[in-house]
Amino acid sequence: MFTFTLRLFSLLLISTTTSTATAQPYQATDHFLLDCGASSTTTSFSRRWSGDEHSEFLPFNSHVTSFLSTPTAQYPPPPENLYTTSRIFNTSSFTYKFPVSQGPKFLRLHFYPATYSNLKENQSFFSVSSNGYSLLTNFSASRTSCFLSQPRPKVSSFFKEFIIYVKDTQILNITFTPSPNSYAFINGIEIVSMPENLHFKAEKYKYLDQISGPVVDNYTALETIYRLNVGGGQISSKDDTGLYRSWDGDDNYIFGASFGLTWGMDSPIVYTTNTPNYTAPEIVYQTQRSMGLLSQHYNLTWALPVDSGFYYLLRLHFCNIIPQYTKKFQMVFKIFINNQTAEHEADPFFWTQGSGCPVYKDYGVYVVDPDGKGNKQDLWLALHPFYGQYLDGYLNGLEVFKLNMTGNLSSPNPERSCTTPPSRLTYPIKEKKKKTPYGVILGCVGGGLVMFSLLVLMVLCYRRRTMGKSSPRVTSKSFRSLLPSDRCHSYTLKEVKFATDEFNENCVIGNGGFGKVYKGYMEKTRNTVAIKRLNKSSSQGFHEFQTEIAMLSKLRHVHLVSLIGYCDENGEMILVYEYMAQGTLQEHVYNTNNPPLSWKTRLSICIGAAKGLHYLHTCGKRRIIHRDVKSTNILLDEKWVAKLSDFGLSKLGSKDPLKTHVSTLVKGSLGYIDPEYCKTKQLTDKSDVYSFGVVLLEVLCSRPVILRRLSDEQVSLVTWGKSCYRRGTLHEIIDPKLSGEIAPECLRKFGEVANSCLHEEGSERPSMEDVVWGLEFALQLQDIANEAVPENQ
Repeated sequence: MFTFTLRLFSLLLISTTTSTATAQPYQATDHFLLDCGASSTTTSFSRRWSGDEHSEFLPFNSHVTSFLSTPTAQYPPPPENLYTTSRIFNTSSFTYKFPVSQGPKFLRLHFYPATYSNLKENQSFFSVSSNGYSLLTNFSASRTSCFLSQPRPKVSSFFKEFIIYVKDTQILNITFTPSPNSYAFINGIEIVSMPENLHFKAEKYKYLDQISGPVVDNYTALETIYRLNVGGGQISSKDDTGLYRSWDGDDNYIFGASFGLTWGMDSPIVYTTNTPNYTAPEIVYQTQRSMGLLSQHYNLTWALPVDSGFYYLLRLHFCNIIPQYTKKFQMVFKIFINNQTAEHEADPFFWTQGSGCPVYKDYGVYVVDPDGKGNKQDLWLALHPFYGQYLDGYLNGLEVFKLNMTGNLSSPNPERSCTTPPSRLTYPIKEKKKKTPYGVILGCVGGGLVMFSLLVLMVLCYRRRTMGKSSPRVTSKSFRSLLPSDRCHSYTLKEVKFATDEFNENCVIGNGGFGKVYKGYMEKTRNTVAIKRLNKSSSQGFHEFQTEIAMLSKLRHVHLVSLIGYCDENGEMILVYEYMAQGTLQEHVYNTNNPPLSWKTRLSICIGAAKGLHYLHTCGKRRIIHRDVKSTNILLDEKWVAKLSDFGLSKLGSKDPLKTHVSTLVKGSLGYIDPEYCKTKQLTDKSDVYSFGVVLLEVLCSRPVILRRLSDEQVSLVTWGKSCYRRGTLHEIIDPKLSGEIAPECLRKFGEVANSCLHEEGSERPSMEDVVWGLEFALQLQDIANEAVPENQ
């Protein structure tokens, strides 16, 4: 009883400097509810909606109204009265006009795709714009409904929510434009004003890449992508704090089988001036998902499909409701977003006034669009324990908003249809095959398969005997015995298939002559990984496969990609690496839609790659020669740290320390191969130095090493770069995006290093240690030049 009284007294004491414990609804200055196609007032979502038939917001006699016909069999009945009528636009653009006060507004467009007056739902494509922002382009409500149905039960109706700042015109226009030979429709329009500083703030949001993101001001439009009550159930709009937001549960977005623990409490939430009562309803803060007792062995991860090519704002809501957590530094955890560290030491107690006091944190991230098509990609959020008395971490709520790019929020329609639902990476499910009733047919087919299998076995046995005489192959068992088991795990094919959702094409993140690279999730290690599956027809055969494993399983360096494991079951050649979130260096240098890298970032990447090569050349009694250094084999992690990859062609140097070369067949990539190696067939560590010099020119000039459409002198980047260096015109061929960014002293030193790497004779080239020193000196020259520039410039 005493404990309860003390707790109550503490809450009352805190509330004297905060808002009241019970959240009072926010009073919206503008609140429009329009039932489109209706001629009278209806009730939906516990609110009254006005029909738009003779509305002041609708231009007179410039519309066509269509009432809902009988829904087709594939649709459940309309869940609310709002969806029993619709307004159809099938000729030209049409605009609703709403007189509103100045400030930010929630705009919600409600859709129920079905057959209206014999107009099929899959024939509807249209665009929507508002106050100069493109919200939807060639939008299909039918396809969107199907996509929303994938992780949950059939979605018959839905709404798209946008946040738009209305400036001094004090008019909110909403324009619907049918695509050619199509029609537009809308079931309901909802406009609710919101607090000025809920999303539009003076301070900048924390972006997780090295490129500062857009400022969220009154020229920014947002689209709500996710609003999740983490660890709790769905919250209807009527239970929100006067802003009529809907909150979904987060179960469908948990990655893997690690759901953690869910908590709940009934005590009132104590809002503060920094987290006012309209931030989120109490029930969001009264429920949460924590990592629980198994937190040392996994990340608590959410995978959220979003449109690529946009910036996203993530709002994470925290409120401690776990009784044993009572003070700072007792439970500290890490927060990762898209494999980048958002918080090294997240301590909600440090951020708040104690248990029951909510707080939120905002983070911005850019989701790269690798192929320029704007397809869906998973946006990852993960928690991991760091230190403290309790190894745990928790989250109460999550909101994700898309930010407009040059006035545009629209993206392509989901590709999948309702008839072909995708297989989720998170929950790979094998579809059970139906048994055929035709026993005779099955017996005949089975007999034929047996005969065919015997024939194939005979051929394989013959080929194996003949191949075994000429090229004996190391067995998997003997090969495994040579590997350090603590560094290189042998995965089963079943584990690899589960990690890649049965090698689902949606998981592919890379493709080449060697085969495909998949993004996956290994259940045992709880890690996101990159899985390279070599084609059996690839030029990289079993020898290269073994070489890669043998090399990387013994090497560990900050600038080398770590090999986690492999799989050689059933003739497969599969390698499992640490996942590199930013992809290859080439993807950020040319032929890309990624934001351009700054010059200092490029220099840092080159220095890191050079250090990785220096380590290979000096790490043991026998130097390791990579033999395939190129921009696609330099990978970048979430912090833009460069790491060398692909050791399938690597060779060990001579056992004799006085012998500087090994004689071997010429292998490598066109444009990067050392010309001296081509002539002599003698491979040295200076061959890697030459290839690295080519990469330096790629980074500086942002162009491929071979461009056949150019003049003879410019076809080869090496020939062109060396010629410009000799003439003193290197500044003329640098990447235009770096114009004015490179200090002349830095450029001269960088050009000197690159040119020295590209000498025809290997003996004239520097060691990688000298290359590292030269590049670090170039970086110092750049820093000195930057410091000398006056602040007002």
